[in-house]
Parts: sequence; structure tokens; C-alpha cells
Amino acid sequence: MPEVVSYALEGDIAVITVANPPVNALSLPVRQGLAKCFERFAADAGAKAAVLICDGRTFIAGADITEFDKPIEQPWLPVVVHQIEDCAKPVVAAIHGTALGGGLETAMACHYRVAIASAQLGLPEVTLGLLPGATGTQRLPRLAGVQAALDAMISGKPMTAKGAQEKGVVDAVVEGDLKTGAIAFAHDLLKAGKGPRKVRDIQIDASTLPTNFFADYRKAIARDTRGFFAPGQIISCVEAAVSLPYFDAVARENELFMQCMTSSQSSAQRHMFFAEREVAKIPDVPKDTPMREVRQVAVIGGGTMGGGIAMNFANVGIPVLLKEINQEALDRGMAIIRGNYEGPVKKGRMSQTQMDQCIALITPTLDYQAIANADLVIEAVFETMAVKKEVFENLDAVCKPGAILASNTSSLNVDEIAAFTKRPQDVIGLHFFAPANVMTLLEIVRGEKTSKDVIATCMALAKTIRKIGVLVKVCFGFVGNRMYFPYVREAQRMVLEGVPPERIDRVAYDWGMAMGPHGVSDLSGLDVFDKLNKEWKEKPDDPAYCRLITVLVAKGRLGQKSGAGIYKYEGRTPVSDPEVLAIAKAEAAALNIPQLEISDEEIIERLFYSMINEGALILDEGIAMRSGDIDVVYCCGYGMPRHRGGPMQYADEVGLDKVYAAMQKYRGRYGDLYWTSAPLIERLAKSGQTFAQWSASRG
Repeated sequence: MPEVVSYALEGDIAVITVANPPVNALSLPVRQGLAKCFERFAADAGAKAAVLICDGRTFIAGADITEFDKPIEQPWLPVVVHQIEDCAKPVVAAIHGTALGGGLETAMACHYRVAIASAQLGLPEVTLGLLPGATGTQRLPRLAGVQAALDAMISGKPMTAKGAQEKGVVDAVVEGDLKTGAIAFAHDLLKAGKGPRKVRDIQIDASTLPTNFFADYRKAIARDTRGFFAPGQIISCVEAAVSLPYFDAVARENELFMQCMTSSQSSAQRHMFFAEREVAKIPDVPKDTPMREVRQVAVIGGGTMGGGIAMNFANVGIPVLLKEINQEALDRGMAIIRGNYEGPVKKGRMSQTQMDQCIALITPTLDYQAIANADLVIEAVFETMAVKKEVFENLDAVCKPGAILASNTSSLNVDEIAAFTKRPQDVIGLHFFAPANVMTLLEIVRGEKTSKDVIATCMALAKTIRKIGVLVKVCFGFVGNRMYFPYVREAQRMVLEGVPPERIDRVAYDWGMAMGPHGVSDLSGLDVFDKLNKEWKEKPDDPAYCRLITVLVAKGRLGQKSGAGIYKYEGRTPVSDPEVLAIAKAEAAALNIPQLEISDEEIIERLFYSMINEGALILDEGIAMRSGDIDVVYCCGYGMPRHRGGPMQYADEVGLDKVYAAMQKYRGRYGDLYWTSAPLIERLAKSGQTFAQWSASRG
């Protein structure tokens, strides 16, 4: 078996090469190999300098994340990077592809760095709930400056090779062959008499920082990093870099890294990292499944959702036909699309030329015949089965054989929709989330007769349009909305029990949700939720179920769009409305619902445990393949924070025994209708297992 790190002498330059495909991750064998090769370099009298380079498509792209849940095995990366830096002869890192995380930390331990123009460099550990724990928080501020280093580490975004050179992280951008250029750079160092240059010896002048710099920086990022633990620890590490001797600051970095690594947040964020990659694996649809070609897309319905869907395809160069029922609706739809593009142009995130190119790819039409040659047609009309029926009968009549017919339904039966056609094998659900041009989630709903090549095509297409596609099966509401109904149900019930809506929303927000349940309901439209309830054939026989929404819609209070819903609105700012509390109290009296003293803890339990219970039913029924798939749906589509890892990961963190006990408690108060524990929760709680373990056991 070839060594993952090899040593070769080319003239008087030692070339140390990492070959650990696919991304040269810093696994234990790589760290051992680096330590061995640099020890050899130090002892090799024939080697005057060294070049560290990688085979394959990239430089070291980071740590082996799977090792973070295991005991530390030496040599740990901080030991290796100091060994490299302590070499008495110059070491040059030669970077291509991506030098990320531990990869960049290894490169910064080298005395010099060169890169090809297409390379990217960054410290994205924050996305895993971690900080750069192998001296990255100490070295990057010394090379790039404190502000630039903090910005890079807090955002996790990589730098281009040119940007890294401008910041002092890269010494030269190499044209042509990287190894040839790096060896030439090493020879130039030797000719100039330049020896090792240790980054740790660079002093940061604290006097160059504004007064209260770190306190002000914390305030500046507070909104974007709300609830996350790691960003604050990164700032503390950089404070140490400024105020402490190097090795004392490294000790501080090590201490805070371990706090991050052992936190529930890092566990949750690492879970999400793997879950987002796992969703693409479908046991009965292998990687080599043939796919259909999608060169032209048609969208039926030019409203806010349809326009947003069309933009996704235009953004990646796929032509789109946008179909509406009349010219007024079509003009309005194109105006919405233009407005959506104008925002990024004004903010400098898109050029006017790019906007014009995208809009040119969207062709408005009133004629069904115009879409006859489309490879994929996505229906985005009103969420009623009668309207869907009319659309799909028309599509069946005009679309070419082999065209994929997709519904953007958020809850309706895809099998029933497919039955309106003579080609149910070509029908699938593609549930985009509003705003469709922004949200990353795409719920892909496989019908009973949906063909595997259609599934494979849509999963691949999700990636093409920069979405995370999660495959689910048919049930009312699929995964996302089916689990959201209990969340809204409990929020609504607690208002009837005397809890002000703003308090419920505040508790949910403080827990980490992007918005509370009542704010989201108003934003989406109470009438939308009311229509969904009317379409739900198996809705619970419970007069109290979302009664407040029903009453408010009847009064014309539809949410933000009507200026009043659960809240009143001053612009987009929600304001508590005593009238709603009075309505809730009257409805509660009519329904014999007692007024209760409810703690913040109970609010959290009722909102999220009801959701988790529904998720367990979904898993047992096979609607979702894995608990991680559900977590991806909620973190990417419903504003759940990644540091919670999604509802099922949160349940695993809390402990399913505690979730089960709470279910029993509320069952005793409210009866069996909503609070009967899912059999899967009961089984796992009694056996001491987690949802993650259950999912892994099923392959």
C-alpha cells in the first residue's frame, strides 16, 4: 500500500507530497506521515529547503471530521505544525484547490506559501461549531491583520489566492506548473540567503487597534451569530493573540477549542455537515441510474413562488418558459422577477449585465402549446386539488413524451395528482420554499409510481440549481409541513390558554428559531394555513384545533399582507394587539379551555416535542429515510438553527427518555389525540437508543 505522505529529493529540494484522496484530509496516517517526513527533512544534509505539496485535486482541505468524536491520537495537528515551523531550513507550502481549516493551518506553519491563481484558502471551522484549533487563530491575525483574520474566521468564507496574497497570507501566485514554480521559489530563497521565517515571531501591535475594538466587534456580529457559541470563542482567541505571549495564547486556543469540540452545538453542526451529504444517498436509486436531460424548463404560474422558481433555473443558464392565464398576471409576474433581481444589483452582489442575461432566459407565455418541448414542467398554482387537476390534465395533453411533470404542492397527494395524467411515472413533487429564489431546501416527493430516473434527475438538478434536495414520500404535508402543523397547533392552543403570542414567539426565538410560530404564520398568511386545513382530509376532530386562525381569517385578518393577523403591523413590525387576546379569551370560554400558568420550559416542550413526535411517526412510516433527512429539512427550510442540529438531533441531545416522559405528562393533561407517544420514541427511549443510531442501523 503506498504511503499517504512521501518524501523525494529533487536536486537539493525535498518534495514532501500528501496523497490521501479524495481531499487529502488530515487523518492520523497523514499526520504521522508529515511528522516522519519532516523529521527526515531535518536530518537530510542534501536537502536545503522543502516543498509541501499535495496530489489530486486539492491541497489539504481540512481535518478528518470523523475523528472529532474519538479520543485524540498523537501526533495531534498542533504538534505537527510546530514541528514544521521549527525546521531549521526553509519550508514552502504549494497550494492548489482548497487549503481549508487544518490545511491552511499546516500551510501557515510553513515558512512561505505559494499558490496557483484558482486556489482558495480559509478557516471554516465555525461552520462546524469549532474554532481553528491548530494555531490558526494565532497565525492568521499575524499574517492578515486582526480585522481581516476575524472576518475570515467568523464568516468561514474562503479567500482567493489573489486576495490571500494581498492580505499577506500567500507570498506568490504561481503561473504554470505548481511544483515547478514552488521549487523555483525555494531556489530563489536559497539564492537570496533567506532562511526560515516563523509566523509566530510576528508581533501584533495592539496600539494599532481602535479603543474597545473587540467589544465593538462582538456587537457588530451579534445579530448574525445569535445563539452560536464558537464565534465568541474565536474572538477570545484573537484577543489572546494580541495580549499574550505566543505559547500562552496557543494554550488558550487549545482550551477554547476543546470547549467548542465537546459542546452540544459542535455535535449538532457536525451532524448537519454529514446529514446534508447523506441526503443524496438513496438506497434504491444508485449513483449510476440514467438521468433525463433537462435543457429547458417551464413553470406554470407566475406569482411570487413561480417567479422565484423560474429564477433558480435562469441563474444557472437554463432557459425557462413562464406560463400565466392572462397578460396582466404575466406582466405582474415578470415585474416581481425583475424586482427580485434589482435588489442584489443595488447591493453589488450582481451586475446589471448578469441580471439582464438572467431575465433574457425567462420567456413569458400565455399558451400551453409553447411548453410542448419543455424537458421539465413545474406547476406552481393555487394549493387546491381542483386547480392542480386542471393543470395536470393540460400538461398531459401538450407535453412531449419523457417530460418530467412536477408539482410545487406543499401538502397535497402527489399520487392523486399523478393520476390526472396517463404518465404517473413522470410525475414528482418539487416543493420549493418561499422565497424560492433564496431558500436552499427542495423537498422532492416521490410518488408511488415515480420512476427512478425521474428521481435521480431531480436530485441532481437540485444540486445544479444550488438547492439541497431531500427525498420524501407522499403524505399530507410531506415531512416539513406535516411536522410544522403540531408546532403551530400548540402555539395556537397556548394562546387560547392565556399565553400572549409575543411571549411564545420570544421563547421560540430565544431558543434559536429565526422567527416565532405566530410571526411566521402572519408572514406566510393565515389564509394559506386555513386553506391547508380545509384540504386536510384527516384533520383531527377537534373544535379547538387552530380555532384562533379560523376566526381571524373570517374577520379579514390574514397576516402581514392585510396589515393585521395575530399581530397588528406598523409596516412590517409586529405589534401586540389586545383585540386578539380578547378574541382568544372568548373562544377559550366557548370551548371550555382553562387559562393556565405556563412556564418557558413548557412552551419549548410543547412546541418542539410535538414536532419531534410527528417526526418519529414519519420515520416509522418510511416517509423520510433517516432522522438526518428531517433535520436537513428543518435547518434549511424552516429557520431552525444549525447549532440545534434539527428537531431529531435536538431530541437525541435532550434524551429520548426525557421526551417520552414529557409526552406522557401532556397525555395525562390533554388525552390521547395529540400526545400519544410515537411507538418509535417509546422503543428507543426504553432501549436507550437515539434517532441517529436507529437511522444508522437501517443503512
